[in-house]
Amino acid sequence: MKIAITLNTSWNIYNFRMSLIQALRKDGHEVVAIAPHDEYTVKLIEAGCEFEDVTMDSRGASPIRDIGLTFELHNIYRRVKPDIILHYTIKPNIYGTLAAAMLGIPVINNVSGLGTIFLNEDWISKIALNLYRFSFKFPKKVFFQNHEDYQLFMDKNLIHRNICEVIPGSGIDLNKFTPHPPQEKADGESFEFLMISRLIIDKGIREYVAAAAILQERGMNAKFNLLGKLDELHSRGISAEELNFWIEEGYINYLGSTDDVRPFINKADCVVLPSYREGTPRTLLEAAASAKPIVATNVPGCNNIVDHRLNGILCKVKDEDDLALKMKEMYYMTPDQRHQMGLKGREIVERRFDHNLVIERYLKAIDQNSTLKPELKAAYANNL
Repeated sequence: MKIAITLNTSWNIYNFRMSLIQALRKDGHEVVAIAPHDEYTVKLIEAGCEFEDVTMDSRGASPIRDIGLTFELHNIYRRVKPDIILHYTIKPNIYGTLAAAMLGIPVINNVSGLGTIFLNEDWISKIALNLYRFSFKFPKKVFFQNHEDYQLFMDKNLIHRNICEVIPGSGIDLNKFTPHPPQEKADGESFEFLMISRLIIDKGIREYVAAAAILQERGMNAKFNLLGKLDELHSRGISAEELNFWIEEGYINYLGSTDDVRPFINKADCVVLPSYREGTPRTLLEAAASAKPIVATNVPGCNNIVDHRLNGILCKVKDEDDLALKMKEMYYMTPDQRHQMGLKGREIVERRFDHNLVIERYLKAIDQNSTLKPELKAAYANNL
C-alpha cells in the first residue's frame, strides 16, 4: 500500500512521525512524505521515504495562497496516487482533505493542536471554524490528542462523533528518552530551569522571561534556560531584537536550537512550559519520560500530562506572577521530592503515552479505512 503523510514542515515529519513511518515501512508499505522542502528533507529520503515538495505557508492566512495550496495538493495526490493520506496540522487537515475528497482518496486526520485561531474570537476564527466544519465531512477518521479539543469540536458541531477518536498525542519512544540518575550539585551551583519551545508568544515565552526576572530580582540562584528555534516570520513570533534584549539583560540563557534535546533535559532540574493551549506537548512527554519534574500551565494538553503535585505543578495561564510562585515552589523542594515527582511522570508516560499505543491505533485505522468504496474507486480512476 502507498501511504502519504502531509505536514507543514519536513522537520515536523522527521521529529514527530518517524516512529510511525518506520512501523509502516516495516509492514511493507511505501511512504510518501509531502511537505515544504527544508534541511530535514534529505533525512526523510535517507530513511526510505519518497518525497514531494509543496508550497505551504504555515504562519499566516491568505485565501489566495490557501486556494492555491488546495490545487497544488490535488495535483500531487493525483500524480502520486496514494491509497490513503495521513494529515497533520491545520492547513493539511483542511486543504489537504478537500484536495483528497475531489479525488476520492480516503484520509485520516490528526488534530495535533488548535493553534491561535481557537484562542481568539474574530473573523479569522469564524472562517477557520467554517472551513473545519466543511472539510471534516470527508475524513474516514479524525484523531484528537486530548479530550478537551475533541469536546470543543463536538460543542461547535464541527465533526461527526462516529469518526473521532482520542489518542495520546504522538506518543514517546520510552527507549530513547530514559531517566538518568540525579546528579548532586556542588555548593553554590545554580538550579536549572529549562523551557523547550519554538519562540512564539502562545507558548508562554514572555511569561517565562518575566517570571525569570521576578525570581532573579528576589535573589534566586538559578539559570533560566531557553531552547528553541527563533521564528520571526510567524505572525506571533518573538523578534530577534526582543530575544537579544532578554539575553543582554541576563533574564535568560538562550541555548539556540538542536536536533537532540536529551542532553539538555538530562541536565535540567525542572522543565517549564507556560503555554496557552496544546494538543499533547511533545516537550512535556520528553521531560516526563526522562523523569524530570514539570511546571506547566493548567490548560488542555499540559494538564493531560501533568497531574498537579504528583509529577509536576500547574500554574495559571498568562500569569507570570503565579508562574514565578510555582517555579519558586519547585526550587525549594528537596532533591528527593523532585526526584519522586520525576519518577511519577515516568510512570504516567509508560502507562498512557508509549508511542507504540499510537502506532497500533494508526495501523488499525489504516487497515479499516484504506479500501475505497466502489463508486469512489471509479471516481478516483477517472480523476487519475
